[in-house]
Amino acid sequence: MKKFFNYLFVALIVCGLSFGSAWLAVKHFQQPAAVVMTGDSTQYVLPQAYAKFASLPQAGETDFTVAAELSVNAVVHVKTTYTSQRQQYSADPFFEFFFGRPQQGREAPQQRASGSGVIISPDGYIVTNNHVINKADEIEVVLNDKRSFTAQLVGTDPNTDIALLKIEATDLPVIVMGNSDDIRVGEWVLAVGNPFNLTSTVTAGIVSAKARNINILDTDMKIESFIQTDAAVNPGNSGGALVNTRGELIGINTAIASQTGSYTGYSFAVPTSIVQKVVSDIRTYGVVQRAILGVQIQEITAELQKEKNIPTLKGAYIANVIKDGAAEKAGMKTGDVVTAIDNAVISSATDLQELVARHRPGDKITITVLRNNKPLNLTAELTNKHGDTGIVKRSEGIVVLGAEFTEINQATKQKLGLESGLQVTSVKNGKFQKAGIEKGFIVLKVNNRTIRTEDDLQEVVDAALQASDKDKVLFIAGVNQRGRVEYYAINLNE
Repeated sequence: MKKFFNYLFVALIVCGLSFGSAWLAVKHFQQPAAVVMTGDSTQYVLPQAYAKFASLPQAGETDFTVAAELSVNAVVHVKTTYTSQRQQYSADPFFEFFFGRPQQGREAPQQRASGSGVIISPDGYIVTNNHVINKADEIEVVLNDKRSFTAQLVGTDPNTDIALLKIEATDLPVIVMGNSDDIRVGEWVLAVGNPFNLTSTVTAGIVSAKARNINILDTDMKIESFIQTDAAVNPGNSGGALVNTRGELIGINTAIASQTGSYTGYSFAVPTSIVQKVVSDIRTYGVVQRAILGVQIQEITAELQKEKNIPTLKGAYIANVIKDGAAEKAGMKTGDVVTAIDNAVISSATDLQELVARHRPGDKITITVLRNNKPLNLTAELTNKHGDTGIVKRSEGIVVLGAEFTEINQATKQKLGLESGLQVTSVKNGKFQKAGIEKGFIVLKVNNRTIRTEDDLQEVVDAALQASDKDKVLFIAGVNQRGRVEYYAINLNE
């Protein structure tokens, strides 16, 4: 019996020491200063940043029901009908003379696809991804209550993969727009959408990273600054909502990182800081107002840091300053390292792109740069793509045509063997509709001028409008969405 009490006494001492160590650890952790954690023979000094979390109340059980309830009814199913372009265009002597020998092909069948969208106003404005509705002949929107509407395309921005739709309805449920700048890595988020045509699907995960560039957009002025999460997103989720636990919209789900085509771990969303700017521009001006700083930038790597003797790995390295651009006029030089814009810290080249993209031509920003290892503040007045500070508007010529356009991407170039072209993304009342030009038609030449951008088309149409009456004609050559060569003559006098 005496031996038993000896063992019991030793056990109590061990338990007491263990409890005491744990109590001391907790006590130290709650102190608003650097914390010393003791474990075995090693001491770990926690960063000072831990102190601010010590006074926070202990988190309760995670509950996503409120966020799901607030968001699921405002996420819609977007269904599209389009004509496949798998077949290449048929040969044509006139076309061959100008553009080279094409390959033989035959008419392709109509296809169907689907994605998601988010209602952002009670009167029927819906934001989705550009790639969800790109090349669509018809767009159908199905609400969570199963009502169905035909949607009109208001405008698109391939540079951010955002599109705006409109349906004729009132008193629709909406998602409150949140501030994507406020989210933190590790924060819980929900993805709401229609994967694999499974309507109103909600998945949960955490924010894995911010300002992620994954090089999926194929445009000259692309802006990629995605929110990366591990919330499960699959085909059909594109255009759906990424919301925080308060049910606020913080992003539009856009892409997944996958080698199989299905979700394998990470998904990416366009943050609302970009979405709001794009949507506002489309509604106000009909076209996105892209602010340009006039620099070529590089990510700062360990190799670049060593080569250029840069004192930091954070920021954006200015590899080149465009002549007569906003940056040059502000006094920026090649070799500068941008560390902040309007006091917002720049950690990467992606941060710089995103912050500039939030502005419009004519906006003035304060840029903090490191030059010769010393900070310097400069003021730049951002310009538009033409090099001035005016608001970019669709030209009267483009308005007369009654169509919207986008430059063809690399995949289309390779598929059709084209070097360039301007594709029709929508056709409304105007010259194109009267001539029978359909959505998906690729404009290659107008009045014998090669058309690569919308600016090219604007210049040709404006020139024709200013010509004498007999010369106010547009001769258009291109490829339709069924893969066949077509020619049109449009009399601008009619």
